[in-house]
Amino acid sequence: MSGISGFVSRVAKEPPFRLLARAALSKMNVSLETRSTWGLSPRPNYLLCLYTAAKQAMQQGVAEISAIEFGVAGGDGLVALQSEAEAVERGTGVRIKVYGFDNGGGLPVLIGDHRDHPDAWLPGDFPMDIPRLKSRLKERTTLILGNVKETVPSFFEKFKAPPIGFISVDVDLYSSTRDALQILGLADKKMLWHVPMYFDDVSDIFNHRFAGELLAIDEFNESHSGVKIDRWHGVRAGRPFPEHAYLDRLYVAHDLDSISVANLKRDTEMLPLKV
Repeated sequence: MSGISGFVSRVAKEPPFRLLARAALSKMNVSLETRSTWGLSPRPNYLLCLYTAAKQAMQQGVAEISAIEFGVAGGDGLVALQSEAEAVERGTGVRIKVYGFDNGGGLPVLIGDHRDHPDAWLPGDFPMDIPRLKSRLKERTTLILGNVKETVPSFFEKFKAPPIGFISVDVDLYSSTRDALQILGLADKKMLWHVPMYFDDVSDIFNHRFAGELLAIDEFNESHSGVKIDRWHGVRAGRPFPEHAYLDRLYVAHDLDSISVANLKRDTEMLPLKV
């Protein structure tokens, strides 16, 4: 029976049938695993990253994680992240707190040189209706207003946040992305060993390694030895729609220091006692 089930699953993912299969599944009460695989969400990138983070948290014995969105703007993404956090928490038992970082007034008046992509962004782009957004947020979600350069350094101390499980970066500018990524380099940081990340601005015609989010990623990797950010390798495998654009924007932050400490602790515990 399992062989037949596997065959049907493989056939359903083939181009002639996958659209029909997705339409049928969207009307059914399916599992988180199925929703994640088939992208059955208004923000499939958020669902995939949250579900992956929750599974890792379970493997590491972590009961609660943080999901962070840098760049909230109108707030539709933060509300979607909040909704999927509820679903993933309900399905896995891993508690999820949601945090949204934004300055509240759109992009800053002073946009820098070519690194901030003045060819794409204008001051004041993406403003926020703060009262309206706050009315849409639930208890699990915290909106953090201000320049990320000033709000990131005190994040763990001020909010007593659980380990980071997922980060979405959509602050557009190189300078803001650079400052947002410092959350992974704080002395008091807490994070899963492998944190799924979504970078919204890495695959458009104006994106390149010498500006924007891509430059900020490269510089972070150059200046931090304990945490490295890399593409999410193999994320397309087994997915019925591997061509979906959001998959190009998925990365992972790897906590190399904590992995090394955990490995050393495991090896030490396995050493025979000296008599």
